[in-house]
Amino acid sequence: MRKTKRKNKLLIAVLIAISVCIAACGKKGEEDNPGTAGGILENGAKGLDVIAASGIPSPTPVPSPTPTMPPEPAPDLHEGKKQGMLNGEWIDEDVVEHRPYAVMLNNIKVASPQSGIGQADIVYEALTEAGITRFLALFSEIGKDTPAAARLGSVRSARHYFVSFADEYDAIFVHFGETTYAKKKMDKLKIDHITGMYGVGVSSFYRDKSIKAPHNAFASLEGIENAVKKGKFRTEYEEGYKSHFKFYAENTVPEIVTKSSEKTDGLPALGVQTPATKITLGFSDYIKPYFLYDAKNEVYMRYQFDGEHVDYNTKEQLAFKNIIIQLVKEWNIDKNGYQTMDIEKAEGTGFYITNNTVQPVTWKKDEGKRFMRYYSEDGEELIINPGKTYIAVFPINREKHIAIE
Repeated sequence: MRKTKRKNKLLIAVLIAISVCIAACGKKGEEDNPGTAGGILENGAKGLDVIAASGIPSPTPVPSPTPTMPPEPAPDLHEGKKQGMLNGEWIDEDVVEHRPYAVMLNNIKVASPQSGIGQADIVYEALTEAGITRFLALFSEIGKDTPAAARLGSVRSARHYFVSFADEYDAIFVHFGETTYAKKKMDKLKIDHITGMYGVGVSSFYRDKSIKAPHNAFASLEGIENAVKKGKFRTEYEEGYKSHFKFYAENTVPEIVTKSSEKTDGLPALGVQTPATKITLGFSDYIKPYFLYDAKNEVYMRYQFDGEHVDYNTKEQLAFKNIIIQLVKEWNIDKNGYQTMDIEKAEGTGFYITNNTVQPVTWKKDEGKRFMRYYSEDGEELIINPGKTYIAVFPINREKHIAIE
């Protein structure tokens, strides 16, 4: 009996030892296979399978967050560049801009079309006499390899208000003859000028004999440059000179702030949505100039004499990004019908047209200080688009002959 008890105690001890060993082995498996709920069981199932089978939801793996890189700054397309004085186009900032040339161009039908006008950055148009207009074409540069370098014209005589316009830009004025009023204005403003009638410019021009005089005088770049050297004219802008144009950095449809709301004198009510697809300027019944908006290229194409207005050299139609109509008080100065206008120290109104929009503007000029600025109706200085600009200096007493539609 006592032996049996001993055997039972020994059996119990052995069973306890076996249980401890099994528990130790199970713990070792868990250490060897962390996260597997005991590794592989006897039936071959993995621990996760058992969890799934039990109805306990499996933990959803959380992906590691992808680090977000800060966006690269947009490249500055205009770094190291500046905008040109006349056209607002971007050029290298180390390029020295030379004084522009301001050239008097004919606008009579027998002498049309003009040569080189399509290369001008700014074109002024104003009445001279008998319903005829002339152009003042301003060039920031006349490339030596361009058609205008060989044929620019026909060049005609100066009028005193064109002298004043040229001086606004610190330009070298190119003409062939002048009225006594223009001569007095050139002397007063001390403007550097080149004429084919006398002085350093007599050899700067040539005659095209296929055209009747006096409409057949043409200039060449070589002739102009030779006159500049002979006259010892300054070739760079006067120190401190600032253009009277401010330009947008890129092509822009202006946000128009306007007080005008009623249609008057054939002009449309003005506002942000006002279209300006056709501009008619009734200088006279002789020229019949107008512009049509080319929506594809976002420019205004010029017409006159019942047809497209082209450059004789290139046969390309004139196109302008900007149109400015500057209304002035204008009248006959003498019995010859020569014109004069109130622009020496004056102000007035007008319109700025670009990208199929039109807005009213004001202008102020002080000729003695070479000051000229345009302003939008909110009183801020007008900003215009980069590109070619046409300026009509138009008599205010003929405003009803302007149509914007």
